[in-house]
Amino acid sequence: MTNRKDIERALFAGANSLRDTIDAANYKDYVLPIMFLKYLSDTYLENVEELSKHYEGERLERQKSYLPFVIADEYLFDSLYQIRNDIRIGEKLNQAMRGIENDNSDQLSGVLNTVDYNSEMALGTKDHKNAILRNLLEDFKNLDLRPSHIEVTKGEVPADVIGDAYEYMIGQFASMAGKKAGSFYTPAAVSQLMANIVNVQGGERVYDPTCGSGSLLIKAAKKQDLKNVSIYGQEVNGSSVSMAKMNMFIHGISDAHIGWGDTLANPLFKDGDGNLMLFNKIVANMPFSKDKWAEGFNPGGEVTENNDKKFKMEAKFDPYKRFAWGVPPAGKGDWAFLLHMIYSLANKGVIAAVAPHGVLFRGNAEGKIRQKVVEENLLDAVIGLPENLFYGTSIPACILVFKRGKTDNDILFIDASKKDEKGNLRYEKGTNQNQLNSKHIEDIINAYNERRDIDKFAHVASLEEIQSNDFNLNIPRYVDTFEEEKLIDFDEVQRNISKLKVEIEKSEAQMEKYLKELGL
Repeated sequence: MTNRKDIERALFAGANSLRDTIDAANYKDYVLPIMFLKYLSDTYLENVEELSKHYEGERLERQKSYLPFVIADEYLFDSLYQIRNDIRIGEKLNQAMRGIENDNSDQLSGVLNTVDYNSEMALGTKDHKNAILRNLLEDFKNLDLRPSHIEVTKGEVPADVIGDAYEYMIGQFASMAGKKAGSFYTPAAVSQLMANIVNVQGGERVYDPTCGSGSLLIKAAKKQDLKNVSIYGQEVNGSSVSMAKMNMFIHGISDAHIGWGDTLANPLFKDGDGNLMLFNKIVANMPFSKDKWAEGFNPGGEVTENNDKKFKMEAKFDPYKRFAWGVPPAGKGDWAFLLHMIYSLANKGVIAAVAPHGVLFRGNAEGKIRQKVVEENLLDAVIGLPENLFYGTSIPACILVFKRGKTDNDILFIDASKKDEKGNLRYEKGTNQNQLNSKHIEDIINAYNERRDIDKFAHVASLEEIQSNDFNLNIPRYVDTFEEEKLIDFDEVQRNISKLKVEIEKSEAQMEKYLKELGL
């Protein structure tokens, strides 16, 4: 039986086969499709084997066409493995990936056809490239991904095991890639926290406007039976779109809507009237302080009406009127994404979005937008997270929770970045990355649900209190985590200094004695 560790070992082996040839940020682009090909091949062959027990000849071929997906014999993993020493193996891999996509365009469009396995520029000279591809195929040859051979625990199905291993490795690849990988993966603990906050219900639409690998969307949707939730995501990075679609398929989500494009300049999900589609729940780990976020509104590079050389974004350029409360600065796109989410939120809907702390206190246009959002009673909570929690940045972030149709007008502040009442950190300090464990997540969720003041952890601020702070939402203004230092006993300090002086004099006298004995 194949367990999750077996899958992880094969994926790590694939990453090692690429080491020193391509950047770690690109491991995922080459390794994950190979594992996906193996998964598809093994699943398809097991389905065919089961059909063969009941049908043969033309009837078997007809039944095969009814399977969830089909794979031609020459595109199967084992067929490619048999020709792994072929000098055209890169070309053959490309053909297989494209062929599988074309034969299953409804389910697998845009999933496998994003990487060129025959690129010498990416993988090195022909001999070097062929050796890498041979090794990649060998890394997965003995990994049995037939559903009946996946070891599951109670309540699990094979797709859960494979999907969890897949997501785990996305996180590991993000760790390997460091700063270059932060845009496509949200740490599992943060995803779990956000899923608990939005609490998706059956029949709802859940949306991520910057969905990356789709892991955050899946975590949020899995709070319910996936078949009862409509999933939507948009992503500007083509490689991440492919990864998200692959992730959905492995988790058994065949009807997810994953769009490729600039969410701000070209939102893809609209209603029948051409307006932004509205969603019940929205989750996002958006790009932090994205520079030039509005360039998509000026695709032709035209100058402004005043013939300025530099394009300046104005509210009138947005047909969806998302920036009526103010246009965020060109170099800080945080509120642009947040406004897009707010304008995409249905009545009684909830947003949980990760953002840098700057959105809480920066002034000018951002300050005016923030004030309007508070006055419109849309902001429900601000949750401060520990530093060094996300791949790609060591700065602390926060989760902003918005609600449409709130019945109160206060805002809950939670600071989960410091210590609890016993002096213990509210997170686990790691060598490379800090983490939230299940207890930390539970504490935050309990504080969010109870919505009451907790010393050095949570505070419910009234609208009047927010107004008195000029709509500055910086968490330390509302949650006092100051720790008083112990009073210094100067008499004790003086006694210690005197004691040290005596010890130094003794040591110097002893050293002088040794030097005389040595004739120095």
